[in-house]
Amino acid sequence: MSVERLERKNGHVYRVRWRDELGRAHSRVVGRKRDADALDQELRRAKRLGAAAPINTSSETLEEFAKLWWSRHVAPNLARHTREGYASALDVHLIPRIGDYRLSQLTVEVISDLRAAMTADGVGDTAVRKALTVLQSILQRAVEWRRIDRHPVRDVRKPSQARTRVVRPLSPVTVERMRAYLLARDRPLDATLVSVLAYAGLRPGEAIGLRWHDLGERTLLVERSVAFGQLKSTKTASTRSVRLLAPLRADLLNWRAQTRHGEDLDLIFPSPDGSPWNADRVRNWRKRAFAEAAENAQVPNARPYDLRHSFVSLLIAQGATVVEVARQAGHAPTMTLSTYAHLFDELDDGDHRPAADQIREAREGQRCPKVSVLCPPDAADPRPDAEKHRITRAFAEPTPGIEPGTPSLRVKCSTS
Repeated sequence: MSVERLERKNGHVYRVRWRDELGRAHSRVVGRKRDADALDQELRRAKRLGAAAPINTSSETLEEFAKLWWSRHVAPNLARHTREGYASALDVHLIPRIGDYRLSQLTVEVISDLRAAMTADGVGDTAVRKALTVLQSILQRAVEWRRIDRHPVRDVRKPSQARTRVVRPLSPVTVERMRAYLLARDRPLDATLVSVLAYAGLRPGEAIGLRWHDLGERTLLVERSVAFGQLKSTKTASTRSVRLLAPLRADLLNWRAQTRHGEDLDLIFPSPDGSPWNADRVRNWRKRAFAEAAENAQVPNARPYDLRHSFVSLLIAQGATVVEVARQAGHAPTMTLSTYAHLFDELDDGDHRPAADQIREAREGQRCPKVSVLCPPDAADPRPDAEKHRITRAFAEPTPGIEPGTPSLRVKCSTS
């Protein structure tokens, strides 16, 4: 180890030289004599204690190190969906902009300029945040693997991760309209999946990862998920149970009686060959079955995830606490409050009604439409004969004793 003075055009600097435990030569240039002496003392102390040198000042570029980071850290540890997001951030934003920079050149100023340039080019806040998160992971490994001695991304402010879309859960009436549409087209699997998402609050991947032995008398066990056709742990890597509402249990038992995959170890929502859904099947279900049902229920912009919010709204409406909602939904109470605070404000002070009663009322409304949903007498009823209902006009003139403004039509339902 040695410290030497170097004359430069703009003054003098100091270079510290040393050899690592394998005998390889290294050097680092610093601007002040005091810093050079401090580094030299640190190196000498590390050698006495048998520790590794504090830094490795190689000329590795970000692009070169990212390949090592990918093979050592990303490929063996992260899920496929996460890997795809990281690869996109690297290929689209990081490598084209700063891939040629050496790791030692990635200062707070350089990374701040990167963020400003991305924003100026019209890159959205979400993409900017994702790119900086990926860069932070890369440089964190660079610190741990002794390529650099500090982490510059931590000092750069990322765009806010504030929610941009307000949660608007679908009402039980809307959910039942979707189910009725699917059942009328002889799609019981799709209708039952809508029930599970809306009345158990599962994430879509969790729902298609359910097996029949997860269905209990009073609870639904959630311990796995499906991603890209593979069974894996849940998003939070934990197991939870959801209280099984009676209407949902009836839907599941009805579906089990119809499917040929009804054994305890079979998936509740399998592909035709009994295997987990792959990405194409998930995409097709969302764009076809779900989108058609949502369009018919007059919520064309709805997403499958909105059904999860519907379950939370049912819990809040029946008086569940933040902690109880969080436990059944499978996330932290702080996230529950930040995401659903407006629903607590809207529903918490109202008349608390059991979720099962709300579902039954909405379901009965589909079988027996109210005054505002009168069907033409000659309308084709797509339901099975045993469940068809007849709508008759009782009278068209005001009836004595009825307050002014009250609808003068009465709808009577009777089983055919």
